[in-house]
Amino acid sequence: MTQAPGSGPPPVVGLRREREVLTVALDAGRHVVIEGPPGTGKSTLLRAIARDSGRDVIFVEGNAELTPARLIGQHDPSQVLAAGYTPATFTDGPLLEAMRRGALLYLEEFNRVPEETLNVLITLLTEGEITVPRLGTVRASPQFRLIAAMNPFDAVGTARVSHAIADRICRVVLGYQDEAAERAITTAVTGLSGEPVDLAVALTRATRAHPDVRMGSSVRGSIDLVLLLTGLQRLRGHSSLDRDTARDATHAALSGRIRIADGCDRTPESVLDEILNGLWPAPEDPAADGQQGGQQDGERPGERPAGGGGKAGGPPRA
Repeated sequence: MTQAPGSGPPPVVGLRREREVLTVALDAGRHVVIEGPPGTGKSTLLRAIARDSGRDVIFVEGNAELTPARLIGQHDPSQVLAAGYTPATFTDGPLLEAMRRGALLYLEEFNRVPEETLNVLITLLTEGEITVPRLGTVRASPQFRLIAAMNPFDAVGTARVSHAIADRICRVVLGYQDEAAERAITTAVTGLSGEPVDLAVALTRATRAHPDVRMGSSVRGSIDLVLLLTGLQRLRGHSSLDRDTARDATHAALSGRIRIADGCDRTPESVLDEILNGLWPAPEDPAADGQQGGQQDGERPGERPAGGGGKAGGPPRA
């Protein structure tokens, strides 16, 4: 999850059951894959467990360029010319480093890693050791664990993990948290609360339920939306939330995070405008308002009294 500059580690809000299962699996010597869409707290959860247990975490980004040599390590060619193939000429990759140190190896984007690279893990996951050509067999420390993470909903550049791997690893699934938890996360990371957080969380969650959106935004969108919304509010000298400012902040924070459904001829901005209008209707034409008696005493511009038809109003409140 994204953080405001200078803040501490992101909080783990909720996820009690998932945290318990992952903790017990690691204590039992099991390796685990954590599945879930972006922003559901996969790396945050792992970092928290690592802090609690005093373990080091070695992070590896999974992608098509992650070859077996980059994961395991390799002999330094210049040193090999001088001394031949010896343990001293071998440079450990992140896998061997984690095995020797008894650390947690966190392999992100697991389903983007080439099958050739994943296959080197099969013996390790079963026997706790790996044989490296011209180096020999390396035995993992008893504390070593592999924690993989992947987004099963992203179909671009991904592949199905083989059954040989899946059969040797436990699986923990994370989903989006409820609205109260997402407000708590957004407040904890941004240090802000009230209307900006309520609006940001409502807008972000609505992107996941819109029929024209294949994948909505995670809570990271809420965090950035709050920061942009309050920043623009200060820059423009507004003392309260302004709908035009909310629209500008929403486009910037969320338009790149949502994916429009295949075959739908719409832009992210048009979908976000529709969502915003549903949560915070735009004020009616002043001329039309005048025909209906105009603005009532004590009413803010763009608002209608409760029960007045819901054609216009302020931002949503929790």
